[in-house]
Amino acid sequence: FVEAAKLRGEGLGWIIFREILPNAMSPLVAELGLRFIFSVLFLSALSYLGLGVQPPDADWGGMVMENKDGIVFGIPAALIPAAAIAGLGISVNLVVDWVLTRTTSFKGGRD
Repeated sequence: FVEAAKLRGEGLGWIIFREILPNAMSPLVAELGLRFIFSVLFLSALSYLGLGVQPPDADWGGMVMENKDGIVFGIPAALIPAAAIAGLGISVNLVVDWVLTRTTSFKGGRD
């Protein structure tokens, strides 16, 4: 596509915004979603181990760590932040899938 645009005499802006960016949008959006969820899970895991956000500040991993002993007694305090972490992961994946379906539907209209 780039070589054909160069042969047509298109400028650099045209090549970037009309040839390269629409074809690279899907992998970029998917990578953004994966990196965001990885960073949230990594920070939560570090906080669960006591190496992340320190106790005066709140963090989902720290909340799970502080309330993990209550699960044995039937207190669901640790399950709520764990469910929030899982809900965020699922929500981000659903939004990324929605964005990917929207971007791929726009590609078909160009001849």
